[in-house]
Amino acid sequence: MAFKIFRKNCCGLDVHKTWIYACIGITDTNGRTEYKQARFSSFSKGLKELADWLAKYRCFEVCMESSGKYWIPVFNILEKAGLFVTLAHPKYTKPQKGNKTDRKDAKWICDLFMCDMIKPSFIPPADIRHLRDLVRYRFKLTCMITGEKNRAQNCLTVSNLKLDDVFRDVFGKSSRSITEQILAHPGETFDVAPFVDRRCKTPIGEIQAAIDGAVSPEQAVKLRQCLDHIDELEMHIEKVQQEILRLSDKYQAALDLVRTVPGFDKNPMTAIQILSEIGGDMSVFPTAKHLVSWAGCCPRNDQSAGKIKSTRISRAGSYFKPVLVQVASALTRSKDHPEITNRYRRIKARRGHKKAIIAVCRMLLTAIWHILSDLKPYTPDGFVEPRPAEKSKVLTTAQALSLLKQRGYVISDSAPVLN
Repeated sequence: MAFKIFRKNCCGLDVHKTWIYACIGITDTNGRTEYKQARFSSFSKGLKELADWLAKYRCFEVCMESSGKYWIPVFNILEKAGLFVTLAHPKYTKPQKGNKTDRKDAKWICDLFMCDMIKPSFIPPADIRHLRDLVRYRFKLTCMITGEKNRAQNCLTVSNLKLDDVFRDVFGKSSRSITEQILAHPGETFDVAPFVDRRCKTPIGEIQAAIDGAVSPEQAVKLRQCLDHIDELEMHIEKVQQEILRLSDKYQAALDLVRTVPGFDKNPMTAIQILSEIGGDMSVFPTAKHLVSWAGCCPRNDQSAGKIKSTRISRAGSYFKPVLVQVASALTRSKDHPEITNRYRRIKARRGHKKAIIAVCRMLLTAIWHILSDLKPYTPDGFVEPRPAEKSKVLTTAQALSLLKQRGYVISDSAPVLN
């Protein structure tokens, strides 16, 4: 069986940590394909030699797998060399087992790419990629702070210091001052009144009783290191955030549009997180459904013999989806956007909370795609559709009475007597 060849001259790359295997497929006018294979080092010098080797055969279209982080330097150098690089998910390039080598993998990728059987992955521009890298690093630093706060809280719990019972934020101004006093003077009893902010609503007596504990020397060392690490991480986050704001200045117009969507107008970093993942150009997604599918906010297609095996969402958007879920969860408790809360309650009654939240995420993504495509601010008119009664739904008095009787209602001229 012969497949139609769409690319007469293209290359497939099998990328590894140390070596890169390349295979160029050149098809002549008679439909015969000649292959050129070579191996290159993954060092910068070897990648430049790869670019020169591709230019020698006038090959300007390259396809490779997204294997770990090893594809990123290859993509960057080939992109600067003026080549059109297609990145493919490994599930679209998986070769047959039992007859597999690195050179055959490169040839297999080349054959699939030649016949246009590979779905390309979305790769944003270089400046968006740089912004995305910093935003994801800020997310990691935030997770590290959360971990350190949990360890510090464990130290307080083990030492029977019940600061979490009397303060809403254990690491707030008042609580942190008391903790520092305990670490500076272990085993000593002191009055907490000078350390408590005047706006604190908890009585001083309860706070005094909450610190009636004993911190062992080992727990004191651990708690001291946790608090110092939290301060250091917060300083790192502040520096990274300054660089993020600098890189996002050129996308101020797109960010202003995203902030018009409900839930994205409070914290400017929320809109930047969205922009760093999808970019500002929505032409890469033909429709809003493509964006929703790319973000992993729609059920999968898994049917066989007329049976639906699974409708679970995919694991895509591991950095993108949590932000949408947080925003959607906050909006479901708001009274300012009935178009969102009404849909959430309607779906929750039938399908449950989790599916309803993902449905709200899909609403938000659809709105973001439209406002970035049309360059118009958010409006709820697209979700609030007028639903006039159809002619077929208009009933006569006799039909209405008959329908009520079928549903168990008793028609009476007088009002029922309530006991």
